[in-house]
Amino acid sequence: MLTLHTAELLVPGPGFAPVPGGAVLVEGDRLARVGPYEDLAASHPHARTRRWPGVLTPGLLVRGADELLERTYYPDDPYEVTELGTDPITGADALDALGMTESRWGNSARRGTQRLLARGVVAVCGRFTIPAVRTAVTRSGLTILPPAACEGPPSLDPFEGRDAAEEAFHGVLEAGVPARFAVFAVADEAELPARGATTCVATVIGGRLLHRRR
Repeated sequence: MLTLHTAELLVPGPGFAPVPGGAVLVEGDRLARVGPYEDLAASHPHARTRRWPGVLTPGLLVRGADELLERTYYPDDPYEVTELGTDPITGADALDALGMTESRWGNSARRGTQRLLARGVVAVCGRFTIPAVRTAVTRSGLTILPPAACEGPPSLDPFEGRDAAEEAFHGVLEAGVPARFAVFAVADEAELPARGATTCVATVIGGRLLHRRR
């Protein structure tokens, strides 16, 4: 099935000019075409169309994901929030007090990956040593990349500490590449570092819609 994803502004990535009213045509797990929505819709009239508000960009990359998923615990909402609260738990002493098991780490990582997908993340850098965590990340659809230098503490928001949004992009949007992109409810690319990745309304990996803001 062919699917057209269109937004008020398409930002293909570094080296490409933004396209007002742009769109990407997804065929299977790849991008078949990228360009103005009118052109793509005219040449593929039977494609399903998904319209999004804001800016459509390449998906985002998070560094230090092993810190975020193997040394941070995400309480299970609603079952643990009365006792533990809703904020992620870090620090050796606090984690030791939880009596973490591999199974519990895996469940926490699953909740953590959902938070990443809800921020437009499509790939993570890190070395995962807990098998259940690596399994959770792999099943989420996120691409696992080798560890990479991280300026400052790792964050669920790839735009944090960035001067330009493109510094957080993973790849570019052009014909033939994997269909990995995100949409953010902002006016333009310049707003992304200021407002952050929590403005994400949709995340697509491998042509599949893995997050959609309700």
